[in-house]
Amino acid sequence: MKINKLLILTLLLIAAGCSPQKRHPLQSNQAASGDWTLPYGEWNFSFITPYELPSEVLHVRVIDTDGYLYIFNTLDQASPDPDSVPKWAKSAHGFGDQFNKVKKPPQYIVFCWDSYIDQQTYETSAVFGPETWLRMKVPADHISPTGRTVWYNRMVFGLSPGGKVNVWLSDVGGRPSLRVKPLKLMTRSGKDLTLCKDYVVPGGSFTFLPETQEFIKGKIYPYGNWD
Repeated sequence: MKINKLLILTLLLIAAGCSPQKRHPLQSNQAASGDWTLPYGEWNFSFITPYELPSEVLHVRVIDTDGYLYIFNTLDQASPDPDSVPKWAKSAHGFGDQFNKVKKPPQYIVFCWDSYIDQQTYETSAVFGPETWLRMKVPADHISPTGRTVWYNRMVFGLSPGGKVNVWLSDVGGRPSLRVKPLKLMTRSGKDLTLCKDYVVPGGSFTFLPETQEFIKGKIYPYGNWD
């Protein structure tokens, strides 16, 4: 991972509603108007996939509320959720403690990912606003089973067949994760890829696992309801 403070594509500035007149060229008016320092230091993000329907995340870029651009080429692995059959489980967690870390809440994220079941590379982008930032900064109204303060410090992205993506902030103690509704969420594929066209492997790199082949027998694509 490397961290830069850069001017990047005009497309990203427009999508994130950023203003070049503020402190940093990648910082929106709303981000610049408040202090979004997190009490717990860093938040992390993770990716989960439905049972036996694996995906792989290849590249991630995050712009935080200070206007810094984080670039991730080394990522924590997308983890399968054994409870997500044939829809997402209420408690979405995943694992992302080693590499996937950012200091301030996200204004914008874009990531490239391969769906093995779709045999397809996708490019998903999301724009976040103050509602999400505040939820990440303020503690929950309950404590953990061990008596600790609960912070919504993990953002989880669910990657499912058809290129469908959901976003949550995970909770603790088996409580349902909080659904996050980005200001804008979009997934591209094929000829519509922009950033992620550089991460497509010619001829494909997708491998069907025997377990996946067994799981999809008799099922109709896209193998579940992932709304």
